[in-house]
Amino acid sequence: MANGGGGGGGGGGGGGSTLRMSSNIHANLLSLDASSSSSSSSSSSSSSSSSSSSVHEPKMDALIIPVTMEVPCDSRGQRMWWAFLASSMVTFFGGLFIILLWRTLKYLWTVCCHCGGKTKEAQKINNGSSQADGTLKPVDEKEEAVAAEVGWMTSVKDWAGVMISAQTLTGRVLVVLVFALSIGALVIYFIDSSNPIESCQNFYKDFTLQIDMAFNVFFLLYFGLRFIAANDKLWFWLEVNSVVDFFTVPPVFVSVYLNRSWLGLRFLRALRLIQFSEILQFLNILKTSNSIKLVNLLSIFISTWLTAAGFIHLVENSGDPWENFQNNQALTYWECVYLLMVTMSTVGYGDVYAKTTLGRLFMVFFILGGLAMFASYVPEIIELIGNRKKYGGSYSAVSGRKHIVVCGHITLESVSNFLKDFLHKDRDDVNVEIVFLHNISPNLELEALFKRHFTQVEFYQGSVLNPHDLARVKIESADACLILANKYCADPDAEDASNIMRVISIKNYHPKIRIITQMLQYHNKAHLLNIPSWNWKEGDDAICLAELKLGFIAQSCLAQGLSTMLANLFSMRSFIKIEEDTWQKYYLEGVSNEMYTEYLSSAFVGLSFPTVCELCFVKLKLLMIAIEYKSANRESRILINPGNHLKIQEGTLGFFIASDAKEVKRAFFYCKACHDDITDPKRIKKCGCKRLKVGARSRYPKDPFEFKNTTHSSRLVTEPVEDEQPSTLSPKKKQRNGGMRNSPSSPKLMRHDPLLIPGNDQIDNMDSNVKKYDSTGMFHWCAPKEIEKVILTRSEAAMTVLSGHVVVCIFGDVSSALIGLRNLVMPLRASNFHYHELKHIVFVGSIEYLKREWETLHNFPKVSILPGTPLSRADLRAVNINLCDMCVILSANQNNIDDTSLQDKECILASLNIKSMQFDDSIGVLQANSQGFTPPGMDRSSPDNSPVHGMLRQPSITTGVNIPIITELVNDTNVQFLDQDDDDDPDTELYLTQPFACGTAFAVSVLDSLMSATYFNDNILTLIRTLVTGGATPELEALIAEENALRGGYSTPQTLANRDRCRVAQLALLDGPFADLGDGGCYGDLFCKALKTYNMLCFGIYRLRDAHLSTPSQCTKRYVITNPPYEFELVPTDLIFCLMQFDHNAGQSRASLSHSSHSSQSSSKKSSSVHSIPSTANRQNRPKSRESRDKQKYVQEERL
Repeated sequence: MANGGGGGGGGGGGGGSTLRMSSNIHANLLSLDASSSSSSSSSSSSSSSSSSSSVHEPKMDALIIPVTMEVPCDSRGQRMWWAFLASSMVTFFGGLFIILLWRTLKYLWTVCCHCGGKTKEAQKINNGSSQADGTLKPVDEKEEAVAAEVGWMTSVKDWAGVMISAQTLTGRVLVVLVFALSIGALVIYFIDSSNPIESCQNFYKDFTLQIDMAFNVFFLLYFGLRFIAANDKLWFWLEVNSVVDFFTVPPVFVSVYLNRSWLGLRFLRALRLIQFSEILQFLNILKTSNSIKLVNLLSIFISTWLTAAGFIHLVENSGDPWENFQNNQALTYWECVYLLMVTMSTVGYGDVYAKTTLGRLFMVFFILGGLAMFASYVPEIIELIGNRKKYGGSYSAVSGRKHIVVCGHITLESVSNFLKDFLHKDRDDVNVEIVFLHNISPNLELEALFKRHFTQVEFYQGSVLNPHDLARVKIESADACLILANKYCADPDAEDASNIMRVISIKNYHPKIRIITQMLQYHNKAHLLNIPSWNWKEGDDAICLAELKLGFIAQSCLAQGLSTMLANLFSMRSFIKIEEDTWQKYYLEGVSNEMYTEYLSSAFVGLSFPTVCELCFVKLKLLMIAIEYKSANRESRILINPGNHLKIQEGTLGFFIASDAKEVKRAFFYCKACHDDITDPKRIKKCGCKRLKVGARSRYPKDPFEFKNTTHSSRLVTEPVEDEQPSTLSPKKKQRNGGMRNSPSSPKLMRHDPLLIPGNDQIDNMDSNVKKYDSTGMFHWCAPKEIEKVILTRSEAAMTVLSGHVVVCIFGDVSSALIGLRNLVMPLRASNFHYHELKHIVFVGSIEYLKREWETLHNFPKVSILPGTPLSRADLRAVNINLCDMCVILSANQNNIDDTSLQDKECILASLNIKSMQFDDSIGVLQANSQGFTPPGMDRSSPDNSPVHGMLRQPSITTGVNIPIITELVNDTNVQFLDQDDDDDPDTELYLTQPFACGTAFAVSVLDSLMSATYFNDNILTLIRTLVTGGATPELEALIAEENALRGGYSTPQTLANRDRCRVAQLALLDGPFADLGDGGCYGDLFCKALKTYNMLCFGIYRLRDAHLSTPSQCTKRYVITNPPYEFELVPTDLIFCLMQFDHNAGQSRASLSHSSHSSQSSSKKSSSVHSIPSTANRQNRPKSRESRDKQKYVQEERL
C-alpha cells in the first residue's frame, strides 16, 4: 500500500515541516486502521478529515480548499498522479498509433491497388479516345464528385492554414491570443506552484482552475485548427507545441473529473516562450536581424531554464516512486530556478541541491546540455546587447523648438566646422536643435564634441536611405535636412551620386521637407532637377562646391583678393582685437563682418537705392549692397546695387554687411521723426511711432527694369531722377581720367540716353545676324570650336604678345576627376563686360585632361591651350606669365593621395616655381619684333595687341614674387608652405594666415559655412551665386542640364537688357577722379562720392601689407580690409573694391570693335584687370583707322 497524505495528498511540498510531519503521522494512522473494523476505519477517516482540516487551515489564502464532506476526494489519501499522466500518455501514443495505422493502411491500399489502378486508367484512356464527340460517361460523373469532395477538404485545410499562419488580421490576432493565453497559463502555474503538488480542489469553487480550464479549451480548439492545416500529420504530432498540449490539456479535464489538482507537467507551457520572437515580428516590433537574433536567444534560454526548473520542482517535492515518495524535499519553484542557474554557470554553491534519484539523474544530463547552452548563448547575448547601437533611439521633438537633420559625410572636421558657424554667438538666439544621422557610430573625439554641445546637438545612428531611421529622427517635422559632402573623396561623381540618392530617399519619405545639399561637381546638379518634389522656390538648394570655388577664384582674376573678402563675409568670425598697429589689426576688424538680411523701415519707402545706401552707411553704420525686389507678378529677385532708378517699396528686404545681427536691426527700427538727430547709431531702437504705409507706391514702376521692355518712345520721355543729381567732374579731372574711356558714365547718360541703351535700333541692326551671347543674354558666346584650333605650341605662344591675360595652370591627366573648368570661365565671360574687356584665358596643362574638359568650354571666346606642364619654366615664359593679370593654379589630382600633407604638393611646387622666376623687361618686346607670326585669332595690327601698347600698359615685373597668383589648396594646413617669409603657426586657422588674407590662397573648406548661412537665409546663396558666377540662374541650369552646353541666341532687347547688371571691380586711387581722397582722405568721403557720382558702391580696400609702416617697403603683398568705417584713412596705393554699374559708354565707343571683331583673343590690361577709372593718355591717341580694320579682322578672328 502506498503511503500517502490525508485528503490533501501527503507528498505536498511547500507546506513546511509541520505539514510533512502531520502527513507522515496521518499515513501511519491509516496503516494501523487498515486491519481494524469498519467503524474504526470510519472513525479514522473522520479523524483524518479533521486532521487535514487543521493542517491546511493556514493555506486558505493559497487557493487550497479544505477537505470537507462537500468536496468528494479519496479519503484514503491515495495519490492519483498516474491518472493525470496516463491521460497525456494515452492521448499522445493513441493518436500516434492511429496516425501510423492510417499511414500503414494507406500504404498497403496503394500497393495492393496499384496494378488495378493502372488497368482502369488505361481503359479510361481507350474509352475517351474512341468517342469522337467527347461526351463523358457516368463513371466520370463519379470522379467529378470525388474531385468536388477533395476540393472541399482542401478549402477547409487552406482556411485553417490561413487562420494559424498570421497572414491575415484574424490570423495574427489568433496567434497573438494563443501566445498570450499560454503565458497566462504559465502564470497560473507559477501561482499554483506554491501549493502541494497534488491536492483536492472543487472545480466550481476554485477560480484559478476555472480560468485554466477555459484556457485549455481554447488550446484544444487551436490544436484542432493546427491539426487540420498540417500537411504531415505525423510530424505535427511530434512537434514541441503539440507535445506541450498533450501534457497540459488532458490533465485539466481529469482534474475536473477527479476534483483533484496535480501540478504535473504544466511547466511545459514555458516552452511557448520560444515563439516570442515570431510574435514580435508579427506585431512589426522586431525589424532588424540583430534584434530578432537577440530575442531568439533570450527566449530559448529562458524557456529552457524555466522548463528544467519545473521538472526539478516536480520530482523533488514528490520524491521517487520506488522510494514510496519518502525522499522528497520541500523546494519552491523559484528555489529550483536558482538551483538550475548556479548549475548552468558551474558555480554550484551547494546550498540547494537535488536529493531524489530522478532529480539527480536529470541534473546529470542537464549539466551537459545546460552548460553548453550557457557557454554559447550567454556570451552571444552579451555581445548582441553590447553591440546594440548606442545611438539607436528616437528623437523626441521639443514643443516650440525646431530641429534640423544633418546627414551625409559626418566627421570630426565637417561637424566641428558646421557647428562653429551654425552656433556662432553673432547670430540671433539659435533656437534650433541639430540632429545628426549617420550609419557609423562616432569616434571618441566626435563623441566628445557632441557632449560639449549636448544642449543643442543629438546624434542617432542610422541611414537616411532607411525609412525607419528617417522616422526615428522625425524628418516629417524637421525644419530642414542638410546633407554634407566629402570634399576630399577620390571619386567626386560617386559622392554626388550618394548625396542625390539621399535626397531621393528623403523626398520620397516626405516630399515637403526642405533640403540643402552639398554637391561636388556642377554637372551633377542637373540630376536633382529630375526629382519631382525638388523645388528651389520652396527653399531646396544645392551648394555646388566646384561652382562656387572656381567662381570665387574667377572673381579674384577680376579683382584680386575678392575671394578672401567674400569667404569672410559668408562665414561667422568672432572679433579679435589687436592693439598693435599692424596689418592684422585692420584685417581682423574686417573679418568680423558678415552678411545679414533685414527688412527696411517704412522711413526708406520712396527713396532711391543710393540714397538709402548712403543714409545706412553714414547714419546707421551699415553697408547695404543689395535688396530683394518683388515684381508685379510677386516674383522676387535679388538686385545688387541696382542704381538710382529704383525706389524702395514697403517691405523690401535689404542685404547688409555688419558685425552682428543686432546692428542690422537699426535698418528696421529707423524712424526719421525719432532718429533723425541721433548721432550714436546704438541709440537707434524701436520707437513708439506708428508705421506709416506709403500709398503712392503706384507712382513708381512695379518692375525696376520695366522700361527696358517698352517702346523706344517711352524711353525717350523717361525723366531723370531729381533727388540724385550727379556731380560733374571738373575739366582737370576729366583730363586725368583720360576722357573717362573706361569709367562708368554719369547716371543721366547711362540710364536715359536712348543711343546708349542696349537694344536700340542702331545696335540691333548691327547684331541682327550675329550670335554674340548665349540664349539668356548672360554670357558671351561663340560658335563651337575644335580644340585643335585653340592649341598653341610653345613657339607660337612665345611669339604671341600676351598681356593682361589669365594663365590657368592645371594639373591633371586622363584618369583625373574633372573639376569643371566651365565654372572658372563663365564668370570671366559674363555679358556685363564688353567684348574688348574680356581677359584672354590660357590653359597650361595636360592636353589629355583638357580634351575631356573642352566640351564645356568650346562656346567661349578668347580661350587658348598650351600643352605642357605648369612646372616647366619654358612653358610659363612662353605664355608671358610675368605680364598676366592673374595666374591660377589648380589640380585635379589632389584627392588621389592618402597623405593629406601631400595632397597639395603639385600646387605648392608650381607656386614656388613661379615665385622664384626672374624676368627681363626687354624679352617680350624683342620676341614680338623678331617674328611676324600671328597665331589664329590674333591680329597684330590692333593697337591693343601691339607690343608697344601692351608694354606701356603693363607695369614691369622682374621677379615672380610680384606676379599675382591664387593657389587652390585642399588641406588648410598646407598654406604655411606657400609663403616662406611669413611667420604663420602651422596650427593657425586658414583665415588668419597671410596667404589667405592677401588673396593668394583659397581652400574649399571656407565654403562649409554656406550650409548654415543658406539655412538661416536662403537668399544668401542666391546672392553669392549672383556675385561669383557671373549670372547663373536656375533657368540656365535647366538649359545646361538638357544640352550640357550654352546655346547661342540672337540679341534682342530682352536679352541685351540682362547685360545691364552690376559687377565687381577695383578702383585705383593713384590717379583719376578720386586721387584727391587717396592721400589722407576718409573712406566715408570716398564712399559717398563714388555712390553719388557714379553709382558705384564701395565695400572694401585692398591695401599694401606694409602701408602702415613709416619707412618705404619693397613688399608688394596686399591684404583685404572689409567694410572700413567712415573715418578710416586712405593711402594713395589703396585699391578699392566696388560694385560698378554696367558701362554703356565703353560699349558705344567701341561698338565697331565689339561687334565686328567678336572672336578676337586680345585683351586690354587696363580695362579688364582692375576696371579702374584712370587710364593713360594713349587711349585718346588710338589710330583713327581702327574701326575700318575691324571688318577685315572679323573673318580671321572668327576661327577662334
